[in-house]
Amino acid sequence: MKIIGPDALVFGVPNFLECCTFLKDYGLKETLLDETQAIYSALDGTSVHLFHEDSSLLPSALKSGSFLRKQVYGVQEAYDLELIEAEISKDRVVKKNIDGSIEFNDDSGFALKFQITQRVTLNLPHEKVNSPGATPQRKPNELGLNKVINVAPRTLSHIVLFVPNGEQASKFYCNRLGFRTTDILEGVGPFLRPSANDDHHSLFLIQTPEHMQGIEHFAFHLAGPTEVMLAGTRFLEAGYTPFWGPGRHNFGSNWFWYFNSPLGCHIEYDADMDKHDDSWMPRSVPFSAEASQRFLFKYAEKWAPGADH
Repeated sequence: MKIIGPDALVFGVPNFLECCTFLKDYGLKETLLDETQAIYSALDGTSVHLFHEDSSLLPSALKSGSFLRKQVYGVQEAYDLELIEAEISKDRVVKKNIDGSIEFNDDSGFALKFQITQRVTLNLPHEKVNSPGATPQRKPNELGLNKVINVAPRTLSHIVLFVPNGEQASKFYCNRLGFRTTDILEGVGPFLRPSANDDHHSLFLIQTPEHMQGIEHFAFHLAGPTEVMLAGTRFLEAGYTPFWGPGRHNFGSNWFWYFNSPLGCHIEYDADMDKHDDSWMPRSVPFSAEASQRFLFKYAEKWAPGADH
Protein backbone atom coordinates (compact mmCIF):
# COMPACT_ATOMS: atom_id res chain seq x y z
CA MET A 1 0.00 0.00 0.00
CA LYS A 2 1.85 3.05 -1.25
CA ILE A 3 0.12 5.71 0.81
CA ILE A 4 1.82 9.06 0.29
CA GLY A 5 0.24 11.16 2.99
CA PRO A 6 -2.60 13.60 3.60
CA ASP A 7 -4.01 15.26 0.49
CA ALA A 8 -6.70 17.24 2.30
CA LEU A 9 -8.52 17.86 5.55
CA VAL A 10 -12.27 18.48 5.57
CA PHE A 11 -13.88 20.64 8.26
CA GLY A 12 -17.48 21.48 9.08
CA VAL A 13 -17.45 24.82 10.89
CA PRO A 14 -20.02 27.15 12.45
CA ASN A 15 -17.96 30.22 11.53
CA PHE A 16 -17.46 29.65 7.81
CA LEU A 17 -16.38 33.14 6.69
CA GLU A 18 -14.06 33.60 9.66
CA CYS A 19 -12.30 30.34 8.80
CA CYS A 20 -12.02 31.37 5.15
CA THR A 21 -10.27 34.60 6.10
CA PHE A 22 -8.03 32.77 8.56
CA LEU A 23 -6.76 30.24 6.01
CA LYS A 24 -6.09 32.97 3.43
CA ASP A 25 -4.16 34.97 5.99
CA TYR A 26 -2.23 31.83 6.95
CA GLY A 27 -0.97 31.79 3.38
CA LEU A 28 -3.06 29.21 1.54
CA LYS A 29 -4.51 30.03 -1.88
CA GLU A 30 -8.29 30.26 -2.22
CA THR A 31 -9.02 27.80 -5.04
CA LEU A 32 -12.79 27.51 -4.49
CA LEU A 33 -15.34 29.67 -2.72
CA ASP A 34 -19.10 29.58 -2.99
CA GLU A 35 -22.01 29.74 -0.57
CA THR A 36 -21.61 26.12 0.52
CA GLN A 37 -17.88 25.34 0.59
CA ALA A 38 -14.36 26.63 0.16
CA ILE A 39 -10.94 25.10 -0.62
CA TYR A 40 -7.60 26.57 0.43
CA SER A 41 -4.54 25.03 -1.20
CA ALA A 42 -0.79 24.82 -0.74
CA LEU A 43 1.60 25.07 -3.69
CA ASP A 44 1.45 21.31 -4.38
CA GLY A 45 -2.37 21.15 -4.30
CA THR A 46 -2.79 19.66 -0.82
CA SER A 47 -5.54 21.56 0.89
CA VAL A 48 -8.10 22.34 3.56
CA HIS A 49 -11.81 22.06 2.64
CA LEU A 50 -14.39 24.06 4.54
CA PHE A 51 -18.13 23.43 4.77
CA HIS A 52 -20.84 24.87 6.95
CA GLU A 53 -21.25 22.55 9.94
CA ASP A 54 -24.77 21.49 8.88
CA SER A 55 -23.82 20.62 5.29
CA SER A 56 -25.38 17.38 4.02
CA LEU A 57 -22.12 16.68 2.15
CA LEU A 58 -20.26 15.99 5.39
CA PRO A 59 -19.92 12.75 7.37
CA SER A 60 -21.50 12.82 10.79
CA ALA A 61 -19.59 14.69 13.46
CA LEU A 62 -17.80 12.86 16.26
CA LYS A 63 -19.56 12.78 19.64
CA SER A 64 -16.90 15.21 20.89
CA GLY A 65 -18.10 17.83 18.41
CA SER A 66 -14.74 18.13 16.64
CA PHE A 67 -14.92 20.32 13.52
CA LEU A 68 -12.74 17.81 11.64
CA ARG A 69 -15.05 15.65 9.53
CA LYS A 70 -12.76 13.77 7.13
CA GLN A 71 -9.10 13.09 6.38
CA VAL A 72 -8.21 12.51 2.73
CA TYR A 73 -5.08 10.49 1.97
CA GLY A 74 -3.36 10.21 -1.38
CA VAL A 75 -1.94 6.99 -2.84
CA GLN A 76 0.31 6.43 -5.82
CA GLU A 77 -1.99 4.43 -8.10
CA ALA A 78 -5.32 2.64 -8.43
CA TYR A 79 -3.79 -0.68 -7.38
CA ASP A 80 -3.08 0.77 -3.95
CA LEU A 81 -6.77 1.62 -3.56
CA GLU A 82 -7.62 -1.97 -4.42
CA LEU A 83 -5.24 -3.26 -1.75
CA ILE A 84 -6.67 -0.93 0.88
CA GLU A 85 -10.25 -1.84 -0.05
CA ALA A 86 -9.49 -5.56 0.14
CA GLU A 87 -7.91 -5.23 3.57
CA ILE A 88 -10.42 -2.89 5.21
CA SER A 89 -13.53 -4.58 3.79
CA LYS A 90 -12.65 -7.65 5.88
CA ASP A 91 -14.41 -6.13 8.88
CA ARG A 92 -16.32 -2.98 7.83
CA VAL A 93 -18.19 -1.36 4.98
CA VAL A 94 -16.02 0.43 2.41
CA LYS A 95 -17.75 2.96 0.21
CA LYS A 96 -16.44 3.14 -3.36
CA ASN A 97 -17.01 6.40 -5.20
CA ILE A 98 -17.49 6.95 -8.93
CA ASP A 99 -13.97 8.37 -9.27
CA GLY A 100 -12.47 5.22 -7.73
CA SER A 101 -11.75 6.74 -4.32
CA ILE A 102 -12.81 4.79 -1.23
CA GLU A 103 -14.13 5.86 2.18
CA PHE A 104 -14.50 4.21 5.58
CA ASN A 105 -14.05 4.92 9.28
CA ASP A 106 -10.95 3.96 11.23
CA ASP A 107 -11.09 2.12 14.55
CA SER A 108 -11.46 5.41 16.45
CA GLY A 109 -14.41 6.57 14.33
CA PHE A 110 -12.57 9.13 12.18
CA ALA A 111 -13.83 9.33 8.58
CA LEU A 112 -11.11 8.54 6.04
CA LYS A 113 -10.96 8.84 2.27
CA PHE A 114 -8.26 7.41 0.02
CA GLN A 115 -7.70 8.61 -3.54
CA ILE A 116 -5.03 8.70 -6.21
CA THR A 117 -3.04 11.65 -4.97
CA GLN A 118 -3.83 15.09 -6.30
CA ARG A 119 -0.44 16.46 -5.28
CA VAL A 120 1.66 18.01 -8.01
CA THR A 121 5.44 17.69 -8.04
CA LEU A 122 7.18 20.85 -6.93
CA ASN A 123 10.48 22.12 -8.32
CA LEU A 124 11.26 25.08 -6.10
CA PRO A 125 14.46 26.54 -4.65
CA HIS A 126 15.49 25.39 -1.20
CA GLU A 127 16.70 27.55 1.65
CA LYS A 128 20.46 27.91 1.21
CA VAL A 129 22.88 28.03 4.14
CA ASN A 130 26.50 29.16 4.19
CA SER A 131 28.31 27.22 6.92
CA PRO A 132 31.99 27.70 7.84
CA GLY A 133 34.02 24.66 6.86
CA ALA A 134 31.54 23.60 4.20
CA THR A 135 31.10 24.59 0.56
CA PRO A 136 28.93 27.73 0.47
CA GLN A 137 25.44 27.11 -0.86
CA ARG A 138 25.06 30.71 -2.00
CA LYS A 139 27.34 32.23 -4.61
CA PRO A 140 29.15 35.54 -4.03
CA ASN A 141 26.66 38.43 -3.97
CA GLU A 142 23.70 36.03 -3.76
CA LEU A 143 21.63 37.25 -0.84
CA GLY A 144 20.19 34.87 1.71
CA LEU A 145 17.34 37.21 2.55
CA ASN A 146 15.71 39.92 0.52
CA LYS A 147 12.40 41.70 0.36
CA VAL A 148 11.02 39.68 -2.57
CA ILE A 149 10.71 36.36 -0.69
CA ASN A 150 7.15 35.12 -1.23
CA VAL A 151 6.35 32.85 1.70
CA ALA A 152 3.67 30.25 0.94
CA PRO A 153 2.89 26.80 2.38
CA ARG A 154 4.33 24.15 0.09
CA THR A 155 2.56 20.97 1.21
CA LEU A 156 0.31 19.54 3.92
CA SER A 157 2.83 18.06 6.33
CA HIS A 158 1.10 16.20 9.14
CA ILE A 159 -1.97 15.71 11.32
CA VAL A 160 -2.08 15.25 15.08
CA LEU A 161 -5.13 13.46 16.46
CA PHE A 162 -6.60 13.03 19.92
CA VAL A 163 -7.67 9.37 20.18
CA PRO A 164 -9.47 7.57 23.04
CA ASN A 165 -7.44 4.34 22.62
CA GLY A 166 -3.93 5.05 21.40
CA GLU A 167 -2.83 1.42 21.16
CA GLN A 168 -5.88 0.43 19.13
CA ALA A 169 -5.49 3.44 16.82
CA SER A 170 -1.80 2.77 16.26
CA LYS A 171 -2.38 -0.90 15.45
CA PHE A 172 -5.03 0.04 12.89
CA TYR A 173 -2.76 2.38 10.94
CA CYS A 174 0.30 0.14 11.21
CA ASN A 175 -1.24 -3.31 10.80
CA ARG A 176 -4.04 -2.48 8.37
CA LEU A 177 -2.63 0.46 6.36
CA GLY A 178 1.10 -0.15 6.46
CA PHE A 179 2.16 2.91 8.46
CA ARG A 180 5.49 2.72 10.27
CA THR A 181 6.33 3.96 13.77
CA THR A 182 9.27 6.37 13.81
CA ASP A 183 9.33 7.43 17.47
CA ILE A 184 7.24 7.21 20.63
CA LEU A 185 6.61 9.77 23.37
CA GLU A 186 5.81 7.49 26.30
CA GLY A 187 2.52 8.33 27.92
CA VAL A 188 1.44 10.33 24.88
CA GLY A 189 1.64 8.27 21.70
CA PRO A 190 3.50 7.32 18.50
CA PHE A 191 4.69 9.26 15.49
CA LEU A 192 3.73 7.45 12.27
CA ARG A 193 4.60 7.72 8.59
CA PRO A 194 2.93 5.97 5.64
CA SER A 195 5.09 3.67 3.52
CA ALA A 196 5.47 6.02 0.52
CA ASN A 197 6.45 9.05 2.60
CA ASP A 198 9.87 9.40 4.24
CA ASP A 199 8.99 12.39 6.45
CA HIS A 200 9.50 11.63 10.14
CA HIS A 201 5.73 11.69 10.59
CA SER A 202 2.53 12.41 8.75
CA LEU A 203 0.42 11.36 11.73
CA PHE A 204 0.88 11.67 15.49
CA LEU A 205 -1.59 10.00 17.85
CA ILE A 206 -2.20 11.40 21.34
CA GLN A 207 -4.06 9.37 23.96
CA THR A 208 -6.88 11.46 25.49
CA PRO A 209 -10.31 10.93 27.08
CA GLU A 210 -13.11 10.19 24.60
CA HIS A 211 -14.78 13.59 25.08
CA MET A 212 -11.62 15.24 23.68
CA GLN A 213 -11.42 13.13 20.52
CA GLY A 214 -10.59 15.16 17.44
CA ILE A 215 -7.71 17.04 15.87
CA GLU A 216 -5.09 18.79 17.99
CA HIS A 217 -3.34 20.48 15.07
CA PHE A 218 -2.27 20.20 11.47
CA ALA A 219 0.77 21.65 9.75
CA PHE A 220 2.01 22.74 6.35
CA HIS A 221 5.68 22.58 5.36
CA LEU A 222 7.46 25.80 4.41
CA ALA A 223 10.77 26.09 2.55
CA GLY A 224 12.90 26.37 5.67
CA PRO A 225 13.30 27.93 9.12
CA THR A 226 13.57 31.45 7.71
CA GLU A 227 10.13 31.08 6.13
CA VAL A 228 8.73 29.77 9.41
CA MET A 229 9.96 32.95 11.09
CA LEU A 230 8.69 35.20 8.30
CA ALA A 231 5.28 33.52 8.01
CA GLY A 232 4.78 33.36 11.77
CA THR A 233 5.72 37.00 12.22
CA ARG A 234 3.40 38.05 9.39
CA PHE A 235 0.57 36.01 10.88
CA LEU A 236 1.10 37.33 14.39
CA GLU A 237 1.29 40.93 13.20
CA ALA A 238 -1.99 40.36 11.31
CA GLY A 239 -3.61 39.90 14.72
CA TYR A 240 -3.60 36.12 15.19
CA THR A 241 -2.68 34.57 18.53
CA PRO A 242 0.39 32.36 18.86
CA PHE A 243 0.07 29.15 20.86
CA TRP A 244 3.60 27.68 20.92
CA GLY A 245 6.87 28.70 19.39
CA PRO A 246 8.83 29.51 17.44
CA GLY A 247 11.15 26.64 18.25
CA ARG A 248 12.50 23.31 17.09
CA HIS A 249 11.22 19.85 17.97
CA ASN A 250 13.40 16.97 19.11
CA PHE A 251 11.47 14.18 17.35
CA GLY A 252 11.44 15.07 13.66
CA SER A 253 13.86 17.99 14.17
CA ASN A 254 11.33 20.26 12.46
CA TRP A 255 11.15 23.97 13.19
CA PHE A 256 7.68 25.01 14.36
CA TRP A 257 5.38 27.89 15.18
CA TYR A 258 1.81 27.12 16.30
CA PHE A 259 -1.22 29.42 16.30
CA ASN A 260 -4.75 29.26 17.65
CA SER A 261 -7.39 28.91 14.95
CA PRO A 262 -11.17 29.17 14.52
CA LEU A 263 -11.21 25.59 13.17
CA GLY A 264 -11.38 24.13 16.68
CA CYS A 265 -7.69 23.18 16.68
CA HIS A 266 -4.23 24.64 16.39
CA ILE A 267 -2.41 25.21 13.11
CA GLU A 268 1.35 25.00 12.63
CA TYR A 269 3.99 26.30 10.27
CA ASP A 270 6.86 23.83 10.06
CA ALA A 271 10.05 23.21 8.09
CA ASP A 272 13.12 20.98 7.82
CA MET A 273 11.73 17.67 9.05
CA ASP A 274 13.93 14.58 9.32
CA LYS A 275 13.68 11.85 6.67
CA HIS A 276 13.63 8.13 7.50
CA ASP A 277 13.70 4.82 5.71
CA ASP A 278 12.77 1.33 6.89
CA SER A 279 16.17 0.81 8.56
CA TRP A 280 15.34 3.45 11.21
CA MET A 281 14.90 2.10 14.74
CA PRO A 282 12.19 3.99 16.66
CA ARG A 283 13.20 5.85 19.81
CA SER A 284 11.01 5.78 22.90
CA VAL A 285 11.38 8.40 25.63
CA PRO A 286 9.18 9.59 28.51
CA PHE A 287 7.18 12.68 27.67
CA SER A 288 8.55 15.96 29.00
CA ALA A 289 9.11 19.51 27.88
CA GLU A 290 12.72 18.60 27.12
CA ALA A 291 11.62 15.65 24.97
CA SER A 292 9.16 17.82 23.05
CA GLN A 293 11.44 20.67 22.00
CA ARG A 294 15.16 21.28 21.77
CA PHE A 295 14.75 25.01 22.11
CA LEU A 296 11.96 27.57 22.22
CA PHE A 297 11.91 31.27 21.43
CA LYS A 298 9.55 34.04 22.42
CA TYR A 299 8.46 36.65 19.89
CA ALA A 300 9.31 40.29 20.55
CA GLU A 301 8.57 43.36 18.48
CA LYS A 302 11.34 44.57 16.19
CA TRP A 303 13.98 46.59 17.99
CA ALA A 304 16.98 48.70 17.03
CA PRO A 305 19.81 50.09 19.17
CA GLY A 306 18.81 53.43 20.59
CA ALA A 307 15.13 52.92 19.79
CA ASP A 308 14.25 52.72 23.47
CA HIS A 309 16.18 55.85 24.47
